[in-house]
Amino acid sequence: MADNSITLVGNLTRDPELRFTTGGRGVASFGIAVGRRYQVNGEWQEQTSYFNIVAWGQLGENAASSLTKGMRVVVSGRLEQREYQNREGEKRTAIEINADEIGPSLRWATASVERNPRGEGGQGGGRAPSAGGQGGGDYFPADEEPF
Repeated sequence: MADNSITLVGNLTRDPELRFTTGGRGVASFGIAVGRRYQVNGEWQEQTSYFNIVAWGQLGENAASSLTKGMRVVVSGRLEQREYQNREGEKRTAIEINADEIGPSLRWATASVERNPRGEGGQGGGRAPSAGGQGGGDYFPADEEPF
């Protein structure tokens, strides 16, 4: 089975827009610009690609409250294609990145991380006890380590 994963580093082209589904699940969308610089015959060339990012649930809510236009971010996720109809009723296709992880790029900046209160975090399912039963009763998702 082919793996569909992508990691991008770029600058936000717009503030994240947070919306909620009818079921109350948050979804944030924003764009990033990914620049590339290369040489052709000794002359520098620049190319910029633009990508739409979608982040669901707590990840989307955290992105909307933490990120602003111009920030440099690292986005890891999956390429997804969806179809929709525009206002004129024409069928269109959009390709976007469905984010699994989003973080600030620390190459030219610093960041401060603030953990969400216990009742607000996590994706899906319940919480599993920490590995080896350590941590004095702290719980976190089985596939993630606490920071």
